[in-house]
Amino acid sequence: MPRRHLRVTGAAEAPLRGVLRELRVKLDVPDAFPGNVLADAEQAVAAPRLPSYDATDIPFFTIDPPTSVDLDQAMHLSRRDRRDGRGGGGFRVRYAIADVAAYVTPGAPLDTEAHRRVTTLYFPDEKVPLHPTSLSEGAASLLPGQDCPAVLWTIDLDGDGRAISTDVRRALVRSRAKLDYDGVQQAIDGGTAEESLALLADIGRLREQLEVERGGISLNVPEQEIVERNGAYELDFRAPLPADGWNAQISLLTGMAAAELMIQSGTGILRTLPTAPDGAVGRLRRTAKALEIDWPHHVPYAQLVRSLDPHQPHHAAFLQECTTLLRGAGYTAFSGGDVPDLTTHAAVAAPYAHCTAPLRRLVDRYAAELCLAAVAGAEPPDWVLAALPELPKEMADGTRRANTVERECVDIVEAALLKDRVGEFFDAVVVDVQEGREPAAGTVQLTDPAIVARIEGGPGELPLGERLRVRLTQAEPGTAKVQFAPA
Repeated sequence: MPRRHLRVTGAAEAPLRGVLRELRVKLDVPDAFPGNVLADAEQAVAAPRLPSYDATDIPFFTIDPPTSVDLDQAMHLSRRDRRDGRGGGGFRVRYAIADVAAYVTPGAPLDTEAHRRVTTLYFPDEKVPLHPTSLSEGAASLLPGQDCPAVLWTIDLDGDGRAISTDVRRALVRSRAKLDYDGVQQAIDGGTAEESLALLADIGRLREQLEVERGGISLNVPEQEIVERNGAYELDFRAPLPADGWNAQISLLTGMAAAELMIQSGTGILRTLPTAPDGAVGRLRRTAKALEIDWPHHVPYAQLVRSLDPHQPHHAAFLQECTTLLRGAGYTAFSGGDVPDLTTHAAVAAPYAHCTAPLRRLVDRYAAELCLAAVAGAEPPDWVLAALPELPKEMADGTRRANTVERECVDIVEAALLKDRVGEFFDAVVVDVQEGREPAAGTVQLTDPAIVARIEGGPGELPLGERLRVRLTQAEPGTAKVQFAPA
């Protein structure tokens, strides 16, 4: 599921980067790893627990942003033999996930620190990793030419892209190539991609069609880049490519397969999301109106989202706001066959589990162990069962911290973009109103720049859903969030 992506360029001493450093201090974000954790990581790198199964002959490849070095996933795609008795002619997806458990010993300093951090935190200028970089960007990362322990998923699909069998085992793997989205898209479009890569488009499109059929939604949320030019900040967008979506479908396929394995075994931890309340959808409709996006009442939300072009700034801004419907997502743990009533994720429209990003998210290490045990018909390790009851709360706390980081970063970036425009007038639409407030207060969606901000002041009530001329009253990164008043 997407998060809002923000990147900032410019020198380390640039004002915005200084404010972001102050934010990390304010939020008590973990800084350097303690000495005992680094020592534990050093020992783990020197002597990992290697699997007996050797899959280094499979030419895996990774697809990530060009600068990424914490590589959780590598894939190899192939066509299935038509002579296969289970309805050949489909596809085989091999998906290798970094095996963090090969390095982390339960109860050891690395494990304790991972439970303290829970997730990698992303700031516009840097990230605060879950594990020391000697692991997350070194020994445990599926870097090309490096033999790595992995949790290897083999998922067979029929000709329509539906999963018909799943196998999970530990394996030693070796990625052959580190690819990026632009290069992948060019190779596939230009017809120069080798078959394993070219099949990404075939399988990705089939999985996208199945997503439509089951009512799922994938948000193509653009990445926002804050660029410093001539002493001022400007906002650029990097819209996702079709290859981004095809790659995401492989991860979703694996997460859905993991959820089914855990449900069948009666022990697991799922990523769940109830259906969004009507009020949240109503607010989104007002945002669509603010951004001049035509949303007829007879058109379902999922259909509208698929019609949007993330290359268009107003559509990109709306897709950012669509992430508000993902609020309420949580983790649901169960054991002993006591499967919960809610097992689905509303956006996926199926049971789903986080299992493909263990270098960056704590729960994925546990999900891998649960799936390995389910396939083997064995009980999960004691350390997994012991941690399972508290894991949803740990993940909820970590997710809240990540959400706070994201929210504060967005506030800072928007203030940086507008700090020299205090007193200017803008066109906006009121998308939310706080009932009973005097003076009136609420939220407005601007059309240019496409941001959401607080509005306060003025006589009478704010006209919910109506256009309004507003004046910027404050915007100072790290000091005063963006705020408007009726003009």
